[in-house]
Amino acid sequence: MRRADRLFQIVQLIRGRRLTTAAFLAQRLEVSERTVYRDIADLQHQGVPLEGEAGVGYRLGQGFELPPLMFTHDEARALVASVRMAQVWQDPALAQASQVALGKILAVLPASARAAAQSMAVYAPPIGLEPAVQATLQLLREAAQAKRKVQFDYTDVSGQATRRTVRPLGCFYWGSVWTLAAWCHAREDFRSFRLDRMEKPDLVAGAAGNFVDQPGQSLADYLRLAAPPGIQSQLNP
Repeated sequence: MRRADRLFQIVQLIRGRRLTTAAFLAQRLEVSERTVYRDIADLQHQGVPLEGEAGVGYRLGQGFELPPLMFTHDEARALVASVRMAQVWQDPALAQASQVALGKILAVLPASARAAAQSMAVYAPPIGLEPAVQATLQLLREAAQAKRKVQFDYTDVSGQATRRTVRPLGCFYWGSVWTLAAWCHAREDFRSFRLDRMEKPDLVAGAAGNFVDQPGQSLADYLRLAAPPGIQSQLNP
């Protein structure tokens, strides 16, 4: 990896986390901690507002923005492929936002990179989620972000139907189905629910529908206790 690319990656990794240690950066970039300390010092000398110190960790000061990015041809192709899949397997609002964001990126790419991206030979035929599941996904995703309780009728694998009220924590995609990870009030425990088995999902009305994370009931707790390998790294990339 070129040093300029490594410096850019350091800023990207730090800006995506609350506190980042030199050990973490060294592991991700496959360099020594001594190299990380030197790179941090150089970035600070260049005016990048990196706060912290060796042995404690670093964070990026507020208000810092990176200059426009130049993508390689493969990176541009990856963006196009990701958005094409998103339009089929995500909810409509998120898929549309992805398409708009991609358009903004393509508009500022050099002509060669833009042509390479638009000629990407990966497509996602429109045979993804059913419209009802897409609508449910959007409701649950937005509820998790806004910390709003959700209620719905649910039919489990044995055919038993129940009414559930949950704190939605995160939506997980398994290649063919989406599931909701949640804290279930009926079971007083974490549960995962398939979106295609939900009926009549809706927000709990009024102030009673708001929730705050409780110790032992948060997404971080779920990931630590129940999430499959690889998911935790997506939460803290």
